Amino acid sequence: MFIRIGYEIVIDSKADTVLILALSPHSTFDGHIVGSADVRAAPELPLETFLDSFGNRLTRLRAPAGRLTLWSDCIVEVGGKPDVFDWTAQQHDVGDLPPETLQFLTASRYCDSDVLAPEALRLFGATPPGWARVQAICNHVHNHLTFGYGFGRSTKTASDAQQEKTGVCRDFAHLAIAFCRAMNIPARYASGYLGDIGVPYSGAGDFCAWFEAYLGGRWYTFDARYNTPRIGRVLIVRGRDAADGAMITSFGAYDLKCFRVWTDEVPGTPSNAAMQEMLRTRPDAEALTVSPTN
Repeated sequence: MFIRIGYEIVIDSKADTVLILALSPHSTFDGHIVGSADVRAAPELPLETFLDSFGNRLTRLRAPAGRLTLWSDCIVEVGGKPDVFDWTAQQHDVGDLPPETLQFLTASRYCDSDVLAPEALRLFGATPPGWARVQAICNHVHNHLTFGYGFGRSTKTASDAQQEKTGVCRDFAHLAIAFCRAMNIPARYASGYLGDIGVPYSGAGDFCAWFEAYLGGRWYTFDARYNTPRIGRVLIVRGRDAADGAMITSFGAYDLKCFRVWTDEVPGTPSNAAMQEMLRTRPDAEALTVSPTN
């Protein structure tokens, strides 16, 4: 399956501002991209691209005072099947976990699993360990939180979301991650593109957050907001929580003037030449009303 992904973001900086952007597909998509997935800037600026410790592809630039447009448009190849589901996947004893998973067991900036440990034990202590326990956590978060862009804020932790019973996508992910870690299940944050493929149209495009849990010797994708396997995720970032993969990290002030995202399935199996031709024109779309990132 091929999916056309892209964004257009317009900012207005008060003064020269250094930005670190997490807007490109994760390095695991290398070799599966038609066109360029690099961040582009108008006016043109020097851009530095690098990988962080999680394999996230980041871009650093110095935005001049005034208006700047950041954009990208490419086509990626994905498997085309829903998220893998394995009810038999077992929970590991902490002593048997691979060392690289251990960093995803402890509390982090937004996933304060230490604070939520008593509540996690109360809610999930009697659930069977393994897939059933993670699914029980997803069920709780999905039913406990009410989604709304107005509920998002940059300081909101998992325990805040549990108490306030509201949140955006990242809050659903943070709360599920924190509960998993409190129950000794490694869990990590993930964010990227998720279009309405195989499901009814839900509105204008946006980025989406979900999480991954380590069970049965591998990482599995879970989504506490939608709480159902989905088709066509395009990963941008992974990390301990959203602090490791903020869409825009700014070392100065700016105003967000325009924000739009597209994630559209490319019908059939077009040739590489046909896809390159498709990318000559960016998708027509009205600029979206600016909303908090989810």
